[in-house]
Amino acid sequence: MFWNRRIYLDRAAGVAGNPSSPHEEGRHAKHLLEDARTTIARLVEVQPDDVLFTSGATEANALAILGSIRALKKNGATSSHALYLPSAHASIVENMHLLREEGVTIDALPIRDGRVDVQSLANMFQDGTALVSMEAVCGETGVVWNTREVAQVLAAHNATSKQRILLHVDASQAPLTEKITRSHFGADLLTFDVSKISEARGIGVLIVHRTIPLMPLYRGGGQERGLRHGTEAPALATQFAQALTSMTESRDTFLAAAQSERTQLIADITTHIPTVFVQEGHTQAPHILNLSFPGRDTDYLVALLNEAGFAVSTRSACETDSEDGSRAVLALTGDPERARATLRISWDAQVRARELRRFARALITAVAFIDKKSSR
Repeated sequence: MFWNRRIYLDRAAGVAGNPSSPHEEGRHAKHLLEDARTTIARLVEVQPDDVLFTSGATEANALAILGSIRALKKNGATSSHALYLPSAHASIVENMHLLREEGVTIDALPIRDGRVDVQSLANMFQDGTALVSMEAVCGETGVVWNTREVAQVLAAHNATSKQRILLHVDASQAPLTEKITRSHFGADLLTFDVSKISEARGIGVLIVHRTIPLMPLYRGGGQERGLRHGTEAPALATQFAQALTSMTESRDTFLAAAQSERTQLIADITTHIPTVFVQEGHTQAPHILNLSFPGRDTDYLVALLNEAGFAVSTRSACETDSEDGSRAVLALTGDPERARATLRISWDAQVRARELRRFARALITAVAFIDKKSSR
């Protein structure tokens, strides 16, 4: 009755099987998607239903921030207040600014000695405070923020308050060196991005329990619990799950190696370069090293290092056009001069110790060249 060879006549739904389609190709795509969702849920120690796929961390952060506050306002909240980490990624800071345009009061979290000042935080809550948004690991400085201490302050407040304050944590930079369970961060909403742990692009997740109300950012086909509309990407979801699994399995080995490499790299650089500052927090991710070279043109330094075969940056790729320097370094140090002259070095397990030593020599040579030119 039927031909042996299957003919795909549902191209309008997508070149490959659409997870929402009822035929065999669609069911296969759905199976891949849900397997990936289950794997990620197991790694984060949540239920599969808590895992929402997005296009990346930027969208996940926007859904967490805008979606939670807008849901409260829709449900009748007469006033809203949110707090955020001023050194966080632009997708947190700019969405907080967007909330302010919508009438929400926002405040920056207090920073002291490379961590959120939780004693000051406890005095910042208002009647309408509904959300705290912060990073787990700063992508510019490598500072590991004290999210669990913040969560404890919120829990104490929530125990006696009618308005529950949610904690959103962007953990995109965490998997290489940190545990990735939700309980490790103490978060109610948790963000991850595949591009920070693999060569893949175009997918992220927001971890959020069904009981937390969210408003979708836009309307569409009803996918992802009706909160993130649009055709899902099973192949990318599978890559994401595999990358997270790999990071979890190799984390301890990489952490030990990166700590040793960082110590050696700092010693090599600070011994041979005058007036260099290392940006560090109370706790530090070892594979991200942020340095300041006051009085030097670090954009020029990046160009010289690029010619020498090393790819480094001055700040987050999302803010390379900023003329004000590193917002993250300014928030951490309070020093505009250091913020204007930053260099970020970050690596993974594919980079060998001898290559970092070679980089240190190239950096020393490049800084000496810049210093010589400026002294003429």
